[in-house]
Amino acid sequence: MRVVENLFITLSDGCRLAARAWFPDETRAPAILEYIPYRKRDGTRSRDEPMHGYFAQHGYVAVRVDMRGSGDSDGLLEDEYLQRELDDAVEVIDWLSRQPWCNGRVGMMGKSWGGFNALQVAALRPPALKAILTVCSTDDRYADDIHYMGGCLLNDNLWWGAIMLAYQARPPDPAIRADWRERWLERLDAMPFWPALWLRHQRRDGYWRHGSVNEDFAAIQCPVFAVSGWADAYTNAIPRLLEGLKVPRLGLIGPWAHLYPHDGKPGPAIGFCQEAVRWWDHWLNDAGALDQPMLRAFIEEGEENRALAPGRFVGEAQWPSPQIAPRTLSIDEGGLDRPGAAMTIDICSPCWTGAGVGEWMGAGAPHEAPADQRLDDGLSRCFDSAPLSERLELLGAPEIEIELASDKPVAQLCARLCDVSPDGASRRVTYGVLNLTHRDSHAEPSALTPGRFYRVRLKLNDCGYVFRPGHRLRLAISTAYWPLIWPAPERATLTLRLPATLTLPVREAPADEPLIAFGPRETAAETPKSMVGEGRVERRVGFDLGRGVSTYETIAEGGLFGEGAYVYDEIGTRISHNISRRLTIAADDPLGAAYDLLQTYEMGREGWSIRIETKVSMRATATDFIIAATLDAYENGALARSRIFAETIARDLI
Repeated sequence: MRVVENLFITLSDGCRLAARAWFPDETRAPAILEYIPYRKRDGTRSRDEPMHGYFAQHGYVAVRVDMRGSGDSDGLLEDEYLQRELDDAVEVIDWLSRQPWCNGRVGMMGKSWGGFNALQVAALRPPALKAILTVCSTDDRYADDIHYMGGCLLNDNLWWGAIMLAYQARPPDPAIRADWRERWLERLDAMPFWPALWLRHQRRDGYWRHGSVNEDFAAIQCPVFAVSGWADAYTNAIPRLLEGLKVPRLGLIGPWAHLYPHDGKPGPAIGFCQEAVRWWDHWLNDAGALDQPMLRAFIEEGEENRALAPGRFVGEAQWPSPQIAPRTLSIDEGGLDRPGAAMTIDICSPCWTGAGVGEWMGAGAPHEAPADQRLDDGLSRCFDSAPLSERLELLGAPEIEIELASDKPVAQLCARLCDVSPDGASRRVTYGVLNLTHRDSHAEPSALTPGRFYRVRLKLNDCGYVFRPGHRLRLAISTAYWPLIWPAPERATLTLRLPATLTLPVREAPADEPLIAFGPRETAAETPKSMVGEGRVERRVGFDLGRGVSTYETIAEGGLFGEGAYVYDEIGTRISHNISRRLTIAADDPLGAAYDLLQTYEMGREGWSIRIETKVSMRATATDFIIAATLDAYENGALARSRIFAETIARDLI
């Protein structure tokens, strides 16, 4: 194997995209493309080297390309998943297929942004693209991405927008480009206000339909291998892809967060590189058989917040699976499947309900899993089952159907399915949120008529979980879920008509079910790097009972997820990233909600030092969102550019 640190791919309009490539010994081999904006030189080097090096050791040319306007490439990056981005990828695939070291066949893979564009590029059907491997991605950019959930605004929209300000403020590397400073200043001057781009589209309009492959699954004609984990936020896409696509396809869901499975946390990590090579061998080299079931999924069983998740992998030969049947429980005043008289009940949660939520998207960082749900159960209306007499296994998405009325035109319905152990501890198994103005459509929401009853369905996130004998199911319903989602403009009271229903996807495991096993973690050599600063992650929730205000804070030092500061030994580049978040809200005042982020990103080597500082904030009135930011970029201690952003964006039934 040999590694080429940088090569340029020239597109038809003259734009040059920078790439790093790993070559096998073979004269001509298939190519595997990973195409993302996160800097192949120093941003994803730790992740790229062991995985792409492994592919090269197994006979593939692995190519990691910086998208237009990122890393060492030419141009400007103006948004996520623009048509220009996808068209560039089609050109790159064609270019790869025509190189003397390529046999004409190309595969595409990626995690998160790279997984998104693998699906989207596949829908464009470039002739040389023979298969894709998409990890932690989605088929629906509105329903299951970092911006909105159930028609509610995710607070991570601002978090991700703040991170993109810092990421895109990083310059090309002077060791690669002599014109690095000119390109850097050009990017800083053209920097979009990322969170505002997405906040301007609060319903599922054409902006979100673009790039959502569930608009036309038939457009994808090449085989698809889709991967995620229960601790990630993109798992719902896998059952939809398996059901909607008609091409050869595989799904894999582990216990992991937003990570490649060979680095999976919580464990067990698996030999994902071997799984990927088997996939590429079959579709790019006509070698070997794929004898796996269509879906391999981890069924969780045991306590949370553990480094090694207890449970097992199971296989489903097809999806939807005939081994999974709906089981409907009644939601009654006395609990789950505890029938009583028909009645109505009112729910009005404090705005700070949700302190035990954890992170919307797990990243394998400390303390990010949901906490004991008794923090929030006491602020919600809970419906408990009797203690179970036998094991209950779920695989799929639970769903609630209920009639309700609101006293306000905009309101939120939040539901959590929890596992209550005999000692009273409450573990969140899955959850869902719904902006009730989106009850019929995310594209055409409509205000609620106060006092009018509506029949509403709320589909919770997919899960794979075992409730053990002696444990109870708990359905907890609230009208707020802070700090996950931004609150409705008024504190609403919901009136629920009971009985309602909770439908569970119950899996009946056959007695002779075969064991699903994976090989141990295998990769090429890790990237040589030296730690130069200890990482730290803190998460705190506090209540000022005198003022009636809750504060949620997270601090990450050394790395975005507390990895620590380090130097890449091969290129002598030091990297450090610090970010802190502070979200405050009063129990009874949704218009007092406030979100502030502070961030510093430092990189450089002897004689060259870059520092990026950002401050981002969000507030809201009854009619508008108010977001603002400052970005200061320093070169060797001197201010090179300063940008100020401020936008007021009308609330659209959110």
